Amino acid sequence: MRTDSLFQTSKVDRVRIQSFLWVLFSAAICLIKPVPANAHPHVWITMTEEILFSEDGKMTGVANTWSFDEGYSAYAVQGIPTQPNGTIARETLDVLAKSNTEALDEFGYFTSIRMDGKKLSLAAPKDYWLDYDGHVMTYHMTLPLKEPMKPGKVTMVEIYDPTYFVSFAFPESPNPVTMPTSPKGCSLTVARPKQDAQPTQNLNEAFFNTLSAGSDVGAQFSSRIVFACP
Repeated sequence: MRTDSLFQTSKVDRVRIQSFLWVLFSAAICLIKPVPANAHPHVWITMTEEILFSEDGKMTGVANTWSFDEGYSAYAVQGIPTQPNGTIARETLDVLAKSNTEALDEFGYFTSIRMDGKKLSLAAPKDYWLDYDGHVMTYHMTLPLKEPMKPGKVTMVEIYDPTYFVSFAFPESPNPVTMPTSPKGCSLTVARPKQDAQPTQNLNEAFFNTLSAGSDVGAQFSSRIVFACP
């Protein structure tokens, strides 16, 4: 199995890709073609989210659905036996889902939840699994709060990679985020990054190689979920 750099990246990116994306398919990826060292991001994830609430109106967590781009999905399944219809056996996907979830812990699941400015603690993920439809790999995972919380005046959920090696974005659909069980009167807004905040050709590999481990360049390209309750 190949154990050197999967992509031509900076040291910070290499740690992240090996700990997150590589671990996601570590049991199966033997051949990953290096991508050109042109610009970030290298992997695109399209996400849909559901904000979860208990029967007594407390926020309990977020249910994630993350779909990898077709290019990365194709590389990721190289070497994995497929069934006649092009899908992957459930037992194999379950093993990969477990590895992926364990790897995400180090990075806080790329998720930050703040209620009235206070950052909330997250519990261990549950109800996680992978799907592969023959073209796209999709990761499902429920991320609970450590303690259910009565919604504050303003709650913000951000999901992004600080190094911007991985791009997380909502699809261009009317309702990429839902909260069907929220208390009466709550309102939801999805704030996408402004067009002028999109990456340019200046954000090439040389730029990212200069970043320190604590850099948070991905924040400027992140989408935000904001909801308010009375």
